[in-house]
Amino acid sequence: MKFMKLGSKPDAFRSDGSCIRFVASELPTDVVIHVEEVRFFLHKFPLLAKSNRLQRLVLRATEDSSDDIVLHDFPGGPKSFEICMKFCYGITVTLNAYNVVSARCAAEYLEMDEGVEKGNLIHKLEVFLNTSVLRSWKDSIIVFQMTTSSLPWSEELKIVGRCIDCIASKTLVDPINVNWSYTYDRKSAASTEIVEKLQGMHKVPSDWWMEDLCELDADLYKRVMVVVKSKGRLSSDMIGEALKAYAARWLPDSYESLIDDDEYMKKSRIIVETIISLLPTDECSGCMCRFLLELLKVAILVGARDVLKDELIDRIGIHLHKASVKSLLIPLKSGSGDTMYDVDLVQSLIHKFTTHIGCSFVDKNGSLVALGKLIDGYLSEIANDPNVSISRFSKLIVSIPDSARPVHDGLYTAIDVYLKEHPNLMKADKRRICNLINVRKLSSEAYVHAAQNERLPLRTVVQVLFFEQLKASRSTLAPTDNASVPQTAMDEEWEGRVVSEHHCSLKQQLGSLKIKVDECRSSDDKRSKSMSEKGGSGGLLSLSSSSSRSRRLLDKLWAVKGETIRSSETSGSSQSPPVSVKPAEAKSCGSSRHTRYSIS
Repeated sequence: MKFMKLGSKPDAFRSDGSCIRFVASELPTDVVIHVEEVRFFLHKFPLLAKSNRLQRLVLRATEDSSDDIVLHDFPGGPKSFEICMKFCYGITVTLNAYNVVSARCAAEYLEMDEGVEKGNLIHKLEVFLNTSVLRSWKDSIIVFQMTTSSLPWSEELKIVGRCIDCIASKTLVDPINVNWSYTYDRKSAASTEIVEKLQGMHKVPSDWWMEDLCELDADLYKRVMVVVKSKGRLSSDMIGEALKAYAARWLPDSYESLIDDDEYMKKSRIIVETIISLLPTDECSGCMCRFLLELLKVAILVGARDVLKDELIDRIGIHLHKASVKSLLIPLKSGSGDTMYDVDLVQSLIHKFTTHIGCSFVDKNGSLVALGKLIDGYLSEIANDPNVSISRFSKLIVSIPDSARPVHDGLYTAIDVYLKEHPNLMKADKRRICNLINVRKLSSEAYVHAAQNERLPLRTVVQVLFFEQLKASRSTLAPTDNASVPQTAMDEEWEGRVVSEHHCSLKQQLGSLKIKVDECRSSDDKRSKSMSEKGGSGGLLSLSSSSSRSRRLLDKLWAVKGETIRSSETSGSSQSPPVSVKPAEAKSCGSSRHTRYSIS
């Protein structure tokens, strides 16, 4: 730190309590000057030789037959006044970055300029500021911080403006030419050592200046960064990194602390609004989507202005596919609803993203697929919330285009979690939500899991079994002379042929099954009649009950199989042809519903 010493005499100022300061001297004091609550007992002659203002005030006090002078709104208070008085007495005083601003403003107030005496205090302080303090990187930042305690004097004397220009210009210097002290102890540094101690051995990083600027209050930081941005020499990525460093320094790690401390919440609101106002304007800026979501999370909790929150939502919507599931889990503000997370906000972000995709570019870089994985992961998280309604959950599922989900494993996982956490869903709701799964897009692992999943409706399981068999059949189909035929055409022709064959086969098998059911019923009736003739009411009741259960099971199987045929002929949602199975296999499938188990 730079410093300057003025005067050579030993310190003669003494205290008598906390509110009285005087100069120890053989001569009696002849003037009392009041600065705030402190009274200074001084001598007129040394003061009048240095200060124009005191000359006028002493003359006026003499005319009023008084020795007391009151200095109202003195910049810097009693401490800065004492520095000026010591200079008048020739007492040694040490000036540095911490006190030079208040001393400069105090000297201006007292009019200690060259018109009174050559080499007066104002001149010496200006030389110290311009040739020493403002040439030092760290001292410039300290001086800038000190200007807030001497407003509006520091603003009128252009000390604030000089600090801003000095700091902003240094941030734009080529790192090769940086030869001054700076701090670099963030996680990105290789160690916690101060880099300036080893300048000859280490290359200066391009973001060397960010750490020190993080010490500035929000208002001062904003003023510096506005000038830095206006120069146009730093990239948006660099500006974004600086804002992330500042947010990491000041914004809370725990959001519970914001709720409990009103003062902290107010300060955080100012900081987050400052950061949002400084974000780069271009869409391809270095501000990661996760960082913007963290800002949005804080902005919602602290009650930032709606216009700034809307700006964040617009920015995030463009790059939503780059976010993480964790960053999307934005807590719902207390009193806004029953759900744990703000699902409606995510819905708005998806709408912004899909609107931007549709209006600006096609999905060349896989952003839609990335979005699909992100939203399916988010769905799996919010599915654990018992207060998320099925309508809201379903709406979020269909909010992204079909092309965003080339594979439906993630969606299947999310729906399975939802069914597990909402066991009281009606059967119609279960079917409705499971119909959103395209079983054609499930992987082999998902097929195995779904076929044994007791939470799924029976109709969904039948579809899964069919397409699992269909997929296995296609994998064994030998290629012929189709090398020149497009794969899509081959698939359509092959599936059409298989659908027709399986449709006819299943109708025949179900017809045979109905005949067997009728035969079983006839046989049961004969047995029942025979037992009635032979053996009494007890045996009849037992056999009748057993026969009734058999009929119900067979009727249920027939109904399920019949529904499968009808759905294959008429359904446009699943577009799934009915599965062709052998009679023995049909029996096995009918009982598998009671024996499959969940591996989730």
